[in-house]
Amino acid sequence: MSVTIFKLLLNTFGKNLPRHAIKSGVQYRFVTAMDVATPEKTDAPNDEATEIVHSKSQTRFKRRHMKRQWEELAVSKKVDGQTDEKKLCEKTSERIKRKKMAMLLGYCGVDYYGMQRNPGVRTIEEDLLKALLETKNITEEDFNNQQNVQFQRSSRTDKGVSAARQVVSLKLPLEINIDDVNKKLPECIRVFAVKRVTNKFNSKSKCNARTYSFTLPTYVFEPSLVSVDERKLYRIPAEKLEKVNSVLSVYKGTKSYHNFTEKKHFQDPSALRYMMNFSIDRVFVHTDMEFAVLLVKGQSFMLHQIRKMVGLMIAVVRGHTNMCTLERAFGKEKVMIPTAPGLGLVLDMVHYDRYDARYKTSHDSLTWEAEDEAVQKFKLDHIYPNIVKGEIEDNSIGNWLEKLNLHSYEPSDDVPSEKETEDKELDDDDDDDDDDGDDKETNGTQEIDDVSKSIENITNNKLISDEISTESKKVL
Repeated sequence: MSVTIFKLLLNTFGKNLPRHAIKSGVQYRFVTAMDVATPEKTDAPNDEATEIVHSKSQTRFKRRHMKRQWEELAVSKKVDGQTDEKKLCEKTSERIKRKKMAMLLGYCGVDYYGMQRNPGVRTIEEDLLKALLETKNITEEDFNNQQNVQFQRSSRTDKGVSAARQVVSLKLPLEINIDDVNKKLPECIRVFAVKRVTNKFNSKSKCNARTYSFTLPTYVFEPSLVSVDERKLYRIPAEKLEKVNSVLSVYKGTKSYHNFTEKKHFQDPSALRYMMNFSIDRVFVHTDMEFAVLLVKGQSFMLHQIRKMVGLMIAVVRGHTNMCTLERAFGKEKVMIPTAPGLGLVLDMVHYDRYDARYKTSHDSLTWEAEDEAVQKFKLDHIYPNIVKGEIEDNSIGNWLEKLNLHSYEPSDDVPSEKETEDKELDDDDDDDDDDGDDKETNGTQEIDDVSKSIENITNNKLISDEISTESKKVL
């Protein structure tokens, strides 16, 4: 009874006592952090507020919060507005949509050291990229590293070699204006057109053939002409044209051209090249002198290959050597072949037949038929006049003919043997034969057939000899 009365007294006493807010340790820390993040007015005494503000956990949080505020303030108000300008440039570059393009251009390479960029010398690529930079089609970073825009040329032309239809692939803005680009280019370089291509398009590996032209005076085929007047008055007869075409036809097919370039040996697979056609395309008269235009179409070419093919043909037609030398040039023996001057060599056409057939419904054709008129005008205005000038005023091929009379086809002692030449340099190739994955599926059967035929010819040298001997009999 006494216990029950005691409990009632305690209960009554507890209800009559003044109540105070009691916070646990966990609640206290939680409230403190929230108070710092979102400060509110409080009626707590100053000493209590100071104690809460300067607690250890809240001090670290406040320092980090204030540091972020200062960093954001410093970035937004950087001196001279550099950051704002950078952000503006980034936003502008993001707005420019860059897509893979194929660019058709022509150039006269007489005063240039080739197509590919080479530090310290004047090249076609250097002038082209400068024009694209000045017209804001590429950035400074792209100019310094052209791989940023996936830049690729279809063919690397040598020093002094021109091009009527060179094709390069790179990423450019969709709204590029080629007239603005041409204003920044010298007169000897012209961009004819740009076309949208597939994202994986590569102007070199997607190319299935190339056509080069070689322009030279017709008097080179007649050894009896010595004086300038005799050479100017010469007009090539039909039988001489037929003989020239007969010699050029020997080059057709798949053969080892290890003697027609540098640092290649007979068993080197990269020396195998497939020539589709080689003949005289037309004859014309300019400045009272007759010229012939040779056209050669092949899958790919190596350094100096076409110039050596022309040089050996001239030597055979003039009688400096015979068809036996041409027969030996495709065999195992080392033959020193004369190299014709590069003045008349022009990249005339780059073929994308397989690409056009595959993407004919989704992308424009790369035959560039609409640009033919502009290309022909450029050739007549800039390429042919320089070739004619070099032949008439500088006697380019005439001086070479004097050296041809003293040329020896036998290798000298300082020429490295086949066993010594395993150090192949990629820079020696005019065209690399790499294919993208998309092409391998399409081209696989044809490439296997070509390689199989080539290996059969190389391993059995008699097949090549018999073929060339037959052609030799036709010529003789």
